[in-house]
Amino acid sequence: MKRLITLIIVSFVSLGLFAQNKKTSKEDRKEERRERINAMIKQEEEGALIYAKQNAFGIQLRTNGYGAFYELGKMKTRRKTNLYTIDLAEIKDPKEEKVPTTASFFSIANPYIFGKINNFYPLKLGFGQQYLLGQKGNKNGVAVTAIYHGGISLGLLRPYYLEIDDTSANGSKKIRYTTEDSSDFTNQSIIRGSGGIGTGWGQIKFKPGIYAKGALRFDYGRYNEMVSAVEIGLSVEVYSSKIPILLYAKQRQIFFQGHIAIVFGRRK
Repeated sequence: MKRLITLIIVSFVSLGLFAQNKKTSKEDRKEERRERINAMIKQEEEGALIYAKQNAFGIQLRTNGYGAFYELGKMKTRRKTNLYTIDLAEIKDPKEEKVPTTASFFSIANPYIFGKINNFYPLKLGFGQQYLLGQKGNKNGVAVTAIYHGGISLGLLRPYYLEIDDTSANGSKKIRYTTEDSSDFTNQSIIRGSGGIGTGWGQIKFKPGIYAKGALRFDYGRYNEMVSAVEIGLSVEVYSSKIPILLYAKQRQIFFQGHIAIVFGRRK
């Protein structure tokens, strides 16, 4: 009987100690979490960009076109963030010039680009890093980061269509450039306008390549959980063959361009 009573007392004491240790451990974890949150708040007040992940979107104006991109960033250290990016743009030839057309009573004519034979859309997938050069200094300051990444580029070459007079049917038809018969495509007296954005998608050709990009980003957002920035940079793209965009113009295989972008997003 004494043994049983002793065993019960020891069990109660053990359970009490276990509960106390569990409570202490839980309180320790809460205290550690409070300290970590307080440290992050202090760093944010001092202008530091503190986060685990960021999602950012950008709209960019390039020296040879325009585009948009998305990037996923995962912070590795206080200064370095790994970036995973996807970028879609359109590259235009610098000699492109829109020609206005005269609309008839029954139709509205689209302006066209004389001699344009293809639209070119580079779709890029890349990996790189964002490196913090300078903190904000305070909540209302500007953080400066260096962006650098590279990867593969899949060029989408879409035929450019024109709408021309069709004398045989007493109406009009849409044509694209062919080397066998280019006389109608370059005869401005019968051109009514461009074929429109909906043409040529079923005849896309693919041009593989690689790219590299470097930029400076100036983040002026008041709150660290929001991305509000302006980006200025340069990039280069190299393709497996020359890209035909415009007749009577030099076909390029390598494209250098500058860009300026508005970047927005969120951090967690």
